[in-house]
Amino acid sequence: MRTFGVEEELLIVDPVTGEPLALADALLAGPEAALETGMGLSHELKLEQIETQTRPCHTFTELLQQIRRGRAMADDAARKHNARVAAIATSPLAKNTHTTPDPRFAVMLERFGLTAHEQLTCGFHVHTAVESPEEGVVVLDHIRDKLAVLTAISANSPYWRGLPTGFESYRIQAWNRWPTSGPSAVFGSLTAYRRMVQRLLDTGVLLDEGMIYFDARISRNHPTVEVRVADVCLRSEDAALIAVLVRALVETASLEMLDGVEPASVPTALLRMASWQASNSGLRGDLLDFGDFRPQPAADVVWALVDYLSPVLDDQGELELVKAGIADVLERGNGAREQREAAERFNNRQRDARNPPGSPPSREALGAVVGHAVKATIRGAAADARKDPAHNLTAPILTRVRRP
Repeated sequence: MRTFGVEEELLIVDPVTGEPLALADALLAGPEAALETGMGLSHELKLEQIETQTRPCHTFTELLQQIRRGRAMADDAARKHNARVAAIATSPLAKNTHTTPDPRFAVMLERFGLTAHEQLTCGFHVHTAVESPEEGVVVLDHIRDKLAVLTAISANSPYWRGLPTGFESYRIQAWNRWPTSGPSAVFGSLTAYRRMVQRLLDTGVLLDEGMIYFDARISRNHPTVEVRVADVCLRSEDAALIAVLVRALVETASLEMLDGVEPASVPTALLRMASWQASNSGLRGDLLDFGDFRPQPAADVVWALVDYLSPVLDDQGELELVKAGIADVLERGNGAREQREAAERFNNRQRDARNPPGSPPSREALGAVVGHAVKATIRGAAADARKDPAHNLTAPILTRVRRP
């Protein structure tokens, strides 16, 4: 069974107001030693966010524990500075952000202007092991038409800088302002993939290969395919579920290659449309079916993905787990729905003549959204920590890593 691991970007927030706080340097100022488990915390573009990384895992249960431990580690570090962390993909509250002091990030600010200044978004990246870069490119070509479904399941960013956006994943809209973001074409070979990367670098627009922000790419630092389309998930169990689906996509793609199945030659423009639709409607409307790219109820498209992956999921003993997880998400909704419901609960408690039904959420209501997210982020983390005597939530060991 292929190993897999994830990176989660979390917001650092004020537990009272819900505002993002520029505390990443403070959180990472502790002991600078790597955990034996391979877990750690690192900087991101903004000081208001922090990234957790799991080690390579083999099972859903193992990965779920790693995700929860990483969240608990980050939250415990934040608590020491009267802050908390929230697994929320965009900040509901508007506040000026602060860029991590780094020469590369300074150049990004100068070159990309408002796109870089406003880029406080939190994604969820899944790494799945591949045998070679050549196999990795085959995987990229075969999975590209299904990735929008993962965006819909994970959507967790309906608010942006104090405003309801009308989107389930506004992070996708903000993120897609970068010049290389979004779906890619069919490459056909590793040579073609490398040629495309080099041609993009030769334009002089990008600083380096780290700015190849395709929805899925060959990792520069690990022998993996990295899938980057998901919002950070409010619930850790949803994050682990997304990762299991990604691993099944990778394995299915590899098996299709062995069977001589060619990747679907879907135009990139249609994939962009599917991504936009998933970002806009999430699970509450129609998605574009990855077979004919016509609108279908979201639940039908999600279940179609499960059916497509079912041979691999069944072989790996994960089919019933995935079915139960998907049924749960479809019933209660994704993170975006939870955020809106948290705002509505607050509004209902505060309802008066100045706050009639249907009015936009107040700053206080958006603060309540963040408060709900803080609680959801670490749900289950303490229980998992107690299962591992080596993990001490009162003395996290952090790694200072500034990825390019």
